[in-house]
Amino acid sequence: MDGREKIETVLGEIRSSRSELRTIINTIPAIAWSSRPDCSVDFVNNRWEEYTGLSSEQSYGEGWQAAIHPEDLPGLLKNWEGSRDIVTDTCEVRLRRFDGVFRWFSLRREPLLDQSGMVTRWFGTGIDIEAIKQRETLHAAEKQTMELIADGASLKEVLDQLCSSIDVQVAPSVTTVLLKEADRECLWHGGGLGVSREWISAIDPVPIAEAGLCGRAAFLKERVIVPDVATDPNWPDQYRDLAIRNGIRAAWSEPILAKDQEVLGTFALYSHESRVPNDEDLALIQGAGHIARIAIERQRSQESLRVALKRIENSESRLRQVIDTIPTLAWCNLADGPNEFLNKRWHEYTGLTPEESNGWGWQTAFHPDDLPPLMERWRELLTSGESGEIEARLRRYDGVYRWFLIRVEPFCDETGKLLRWYGTSTDIESLKQTEEKLREEERELRRITDAIPQAIVVQDPSGTPVYANQATLDYTGLTAEDVISPGFRQRIFHPDDLERLRDFRKLALARGLPFEIEQRALRKDGQYRWFLIRYNPFRNERNEVIRWYATGTDIDERVRAEERTRNENLALREQIDRESMFEEIVGSSEALRKVLHQVAKVAPSDSTVLILGDTGTGKELIARAIHKRSSRADRAFIGVNCAAIPPSLITSELFGHEKGAFTGATQRRLGRFESANGGTIFLDEVGDLPADIQIALLRVLQEREIERIGASKPIPVDVRILAATHRDLTALAAEGRFRQDLLYRLNVVPIKMPSLRERKDDIPLLVEYFIGRFGNRVGKKFRTIDKKTLELFKDYSWPGNIRELQNVIERAVILSEGDSISIDEAWLTWESPQIRDPRIALHDVLDQQEREMIESALAETRGRVSGPDGAAVKLGIPTKTLDSKIKRLGINKFRFKDPRAV
Repeated sequence: MDGREKIETVLGEIRSSRSELRTIINTIPAIAWSSRPDCSVDFVNNRWEEYTGLSSEQSYGEGWQAAIHPEDLPGLLKNWEGSRDIVTDTCEVRLRRFDGVFRWFSLRREPLLDQSGMVTRWFGTGIDIEAIKQRETLHAAEKQTMELIADGASLKEVLDQLCSSIDVQVAPSVTTVLLKEADRECLWHGGGLGVSREWISAIDPVPIAEAGLCGRAAFLKERVIVPDVATDPNWPDQYRDLAIRNGIRAAWSEPILAKDQEVLGTFALYSHESRVPNDEDLALIQGAGHIARIAIERQRSQESLRVALKRIENSESRLRQVIDTIPTLAWCNLADGPNEFLNKRWHEYTGLTPEESNGWGWQTAFHPDDLPPLMERWRELLTSGESGEIEARLRRYDGVYRWFLIRVEPFCDETGKLLRWYGTSTDIESLKQTEEKLREEERELRRITDAIPQAIVVQDPSGTPVYANQATLDYTGLTAEDVISPGFRQRIFHPDDLERLRDFRKLALARGLPFEIEQRALRKDGQYRWFLIRYNPFRNERNEVIRWYATGTDIDERVRAEERTRNENLALREQIDRESMFEEIVGSSEALRKVLHQVAKVAPSDSTVLILGDTGTGKELIARAIHKRSSRADRAFIGVNCAAIPPSLITSELFGHEKGAFTGATQRRLGRFESANGGTIFLDEVGDLPADIQIALLRVLQEREIERIGASKPIPVDVRILAATHRDLTALAAEGRFRQDLLYRLNVVPIKMPSLRERKDDIPLLVEYFIGRFGNRVGKKFRTIDKKTLELFKDYSWPGNIRELQNVIERAVILSEGDSISIDEAWLTWESPQIRDPRIALHDVLDQQEREMIESALAETRGRVSGPDGAAVKLGIPTKTLDSKIKRLGINKFRFKDPRAV
């Protein structure tokens, strides 16, 4: 074989060797690669491509770096840059799988060196160590858990730390521990800081049942897996959307069982993606559950130990050991008093040795001023054999005295023989300082309250007096001892008021909110005076009422003034009922009797009444009669002439307004509806209401509430509505000038007032009544009526009805002389008015309307023009403008000063 053939043979063997080597590298159960000295990759095996999802071309050069976890890549590059001359190196990094999941790998690389020792190539392999990492995590978590338990950490702290250790491994998924309640079949959140508060608040407590996740795992005592929260049939529907919103897409739970299969709780993992857990996931929660079981059982063991220690307290030898270790000063004395044992804390605090303090030597540790009373009290206890308490100052090792509370308990045998005295000494220096500060503050508070010229009584939470200021003592003539003695309230308050206010005061004290009452208090001279007593609670830091402060303000003059005013009002109301025509509806005709029969029927109800009839027929008298015979008779009757109020003011007049609601609204004003609350409102000439007011009135009728101008919320009102009009509302509704729905609401009970020409039989009675009324007013008495006058009255049609008759009689009374009354025929308008020039007629009509509006406003304000309650404000015009109109129209504003002239 010549040289060429040998070379070709060698090359063929090399190619065959490379092919076999590549096949071997592609089949080994690890990722493998090769790179140049600068770490740029020029080969990756099939395992690399299958695991990372990167092709050879994507991995060559520096493309392989895309598969390394961003947090691990800088350290890896730094390590490899610094180890170019090292023969072999190994490092651990997280490598991204094709599905985006990172797993821990151990990367090991070996250099290929040339004859000079320089690296010509790197060859590397990577082995999946995720399971090892999980075991290391569990081992570290278990070690840390044991350390926390040894350090005395609480069970919650231990479980929180365990979950946090696991959360680092499974992030962004989170873990949690639920603990079983001892006496209930439910689970409570016991640990896991990564789970959202919203989720915990929603599920706590979790019932142990066949549905759900952790509850089902505890119920079945076996692992429960929910691969997809959105579709799993056992996941409760009410928690499905909440779980997804909190990033819980899948979950699995491991029951925590004791050796006897008792359920201690569950360990659960909430996955951020829908998936089935692999063996490593299940091993992780199983291992974590094992650690949790250790922590729970250790906590139970400690609890059992505490119970056991409690049981052996009666053992003297064990008790001495306990006394020597408890964090308080404790001691034991013999039955006759000398000391037998002082614990280690006592010696450390006082600096005295056991030899120095044994027997009666302990006395040197107490303050010289406190020792005599201490020994006297100690001898009393020795004699009585009873438990007791003593306060004294004990000297610390550095010479500082501090106050201590000494509690002493006798120990007897089964026969009752005294064997030992056991005691503890508790530092109360801070308490003493606080008490002294409180006493000083109380003294200062008492000095302040004694200087206040208002009666003040301090009461305990139940309302029992504990202190009264000097003003109270001066008023009642009692002493401070009398205040805290039983029966203090009975001695100073009127018996009727105590009985009247007993239940109210008791209920108000129980509510714990400020309140006030009015009652009579006995002065030292034997006189009762009215007081307004305001109760205000004082609370501690836990919001508990610890004191009531009651302040009394003398309101005797005000109460008596109010009583006088009520009496005067009552007398005035009786006088008005006697002298006015509120219910003096005169007549006996059939038409009038029919109306009065309707009034008697409808008055007791609360129904809305619509009174129809011509002007001057007495519609308001009928309205007043309905009110006086209703259950609202003792409440207000408010009359409103809707036609006399300007459209710009009628909303404010009826419903009121808030301060600042419009220009000129300088203060809040109650409307007529609020003034009539509980009573009756009479809307005269309701047919003249503007359209927008009709809508508001309809709302009152429907909703029983109003809204002031400028207010933000409605005000409920309880008002009976009586309306009247001389117009044909049905015709107005047909023309669109009156709301049909409002008409239906008003026309519940219609009453039609007959005109005077329809009740001519009543004219003689009316004439006689008016003559008597107006005659009394001017001081005249008439015996007869001119016969011709009576004939004129009966023949006349009376277009102005009773009002026209009233005016004619008043004029006749004033002008007639002697004891006979007569009228001039010219006073009666027999002919129909002639239609004048339209321009003149319109001017007169406008003047007449303006006159009526101004006179109505003056009547309501009793002749007052200016001011916030004057007629100018009611009419919405300047005062000067109103004065000029009064002069132009020839209105005598002074006649409105007298209410009887209205």
